[in-house]
Amino acid sequence: MSEATAPVRPRLSAFQAASVIARRDFLAVLLSRAFLFFLLGPLFPIIVGGLAGAIGGEVQREAVSVEIGLAMSPADNAAMIGAARRLAPQLGSALPVLRPVPEAAANPAFDARSFMEARRGNYAAIATGTLDAPQLVGTEGQLRRWQGPVALLAGQAQDASPTATPRVAQQVVATSAAAERSSRIQTAQIAQMILFLLTMLLAGMVLSNLVEEKANKIIEILAAAIPMDAVFMGKLFAMLAVSFVGIAVWGLAASGLWLAAGEAITQVFGFDPAHLPAPAVGWPLFAVLGVIYFAMAYLLLGALFLTIGAMANTVREVQTLSMPVTMMQLMVFFLAAYTIKQPGSGLELAAVVFPLSSPFAMLARAAMEPELWTHALALAWQALAVLAIVKGGSQLFRKRVMKSGNAGRAVRKRRWRSARAEAEPAQ
Repeated sequence: MSEATAPVRPRLSAFQAASVIARRDFLAVLLSRAFLFFLLGPLFPIIVGGLAGAIGGEVQREAVSVEIGLAMSPADNAAMIGAARRLAPQLGSALPVLRPVPEAAANPAFDARSFMEARRGNYAAIATGTLDAPQLVGTEGQLRRWQGPVALLAGQAQDASPTATPRVAQQVVATSAAAERSSRIQTAQIAQMILFLLTMLLAGMVLSNLVEEKANKIIEILAAAIPMDAVFMGKLFAMLAVSFVGIAVWGLAASGLWLAAGEAITQVFGFDPAHLPAPAVGWPLFAVLGVIYFAMAYLLLGALFLTIGAMANTVREVQTLSMPVTMMQLMVFFLAAYTIKQPGSGLELAAVVFPLSSPFAMLARAAMEPELWTHALALAWQALAVLAIVKGGSQLFRKRVMKSGNAGRAVRKRRWRSARAEAEPAQ
């Protein structure tokens, strides 16, 4: 067969090339002995998670609403607010924030109990009645907390001495918007912590895989035959698939441990997952969003690690360059965790827009808010960020590896010799 009539193998498309790389890396990692030791890794993050739980509890306590709605007459409302201003320098945070309820002013037949049970507003409780006979409507826990301060404010509003405070009647409701929001904060915090620990634990596999292949020159051969974008994408999705295998193993182990000793675990940690407050979007959809946001967080951090691997030539350089990214990811997590108690604020919107913190902030939103359209926008934005980072990392790799020193010339020489060897038998 002459050279002119020799069949020409078609070049793989980017998707096909990425699939080949993903299959190769997935099987290589999954069948290695090191993967068995890797499955023991979560023992250490569990310890870190327990220590971080104290910080999460503090955030939750601060995020509980301390607003008391005023549904008295306009004059009594103004007197209560004035008394709160006078006592604020001495009592500070011991006093609630008083806000008139607009619905009460517009409706003479306002029913505070129905209003609270409908979970409208974000009030911890609502004060009704008069200054002489105030009544506090709210959940049992909020009534215990605010009965004394409301009585003190009502007495001060009448210019009475602190010892002559009126008795505050109580009307208990089953739940309220403030109580429901407070309980969902716990779900949001736990979801963010799990997402962060899994991402940091698993994303490092991408970096180590690339460094090994750079050391033995395999990556240069792959880059000469396949678009570098496809190589990066294939490696990312291969490591993501390996991560899902690891998570499945850990999930099965945790489920078995819970079935065997769930009561003992609850007594030791003081936490029962079975009574975790339901998220705003419901458990099934929240679980789906959790998987998707883990994938996006992993791809974003993995793409950054691939870019770092493209810039580094030795393992020492990799460790030096990866440390700032790891610390930045820790700060990003703290940002997303802090903004749970500030929904709709500029800081929370910044956490949603910044790609690395977006999965954490949006997962918390899924626990706190029922709207779904924001998740579609956030996922599209995160996917674009992954593509941009992969594109930049692959271009950087071409400049630093494929076109540096003798590496590029060696690859081109091997390809030329291979083509010449195929052409000689045909002659």
